[in-house]
Amino acid sequence: MIIFPAIDLRDGKCVRLIQGDFDKETVYSDDVQATALKWQACGAKFLHVVDLDGARAGLPQNLDAIKKILDAVKIPIEVGGGIRTLDDMERLLDLGVRRVILGSVAVENLDLVAQAVKRFGDRVVVGIDARNGFVAVHGWEKSSAVKVDDLAKKIVAAGVTTIIYTDISKDGMLSGVNAEIFATLAKLSGAQIVASGGVKSIEDIRALKAVESDGVVGVIVGKAIYSGSLDLSAALRELAT
Repeated sequence: MIIFPAIDLRDGKCVRLIQGDFDKETVYSDDVQATALKWQACGAKFLHVVDLDGARAGLPQNLDAIKKILDAVKIPIEVGGGIRTLDDMERLLDLGVRRVILGSVAVENLDLVAQAVKRFGDRVVVGIDARNGFVAVHGWEKSSAVKVDDLAKKIVAAGVTTIIYTDISKDGMLSGVNAEIFATLAKLSGAQIVASGGVKSIEDIRALKAVESDGVVGVIVGKAIYSGSLDLSAALRELAT
């Protein structure tokens, strides 16, 4: 299992939101390179970067900050937020991003997802962000009538092998994870699932590690490592045992 430290970008700064609410923002650093290097030094093998401005605007907005991260670290990064076209994907991949995360476009244009997989292979993953079993889109500001299970099956049929599943109700809340919902989606869809939302402590890492055999291959950690409720180095050591 891979632990992905999250770097959420807004106006070029590293921030965290509560349940995706742009009015509930905490700025953790205006030096994204230092933040990325900190998590790399802790032993992280992969970084999860979200362009929050891009998610809201519908096209990438923080390319300069992403470039700074790429220049600073030696580990791969994945980027999501506002990626809606093949050109958007190609621009980020050419910049050095290891893989791109498609979100809202997967709900609105599955044909594009299939085209992206055909062109870029497993460098394309899809993020499903959900409230109460239904998919949220456009920076989590809008809910859809699409059920998570139905979308996951369609995404896998389009060729996607990895899904990042975010439980919005728990995001930024430090309320603990529900490991079973991630395991259930993995078994139902046949996709590899990266869990996101609610991680608070080492117990959450252990709970997710216990369902790794079901197809939960990674976990994104955000507020927990910024607030100090989870020690990233200790969490990585836990997975190594």
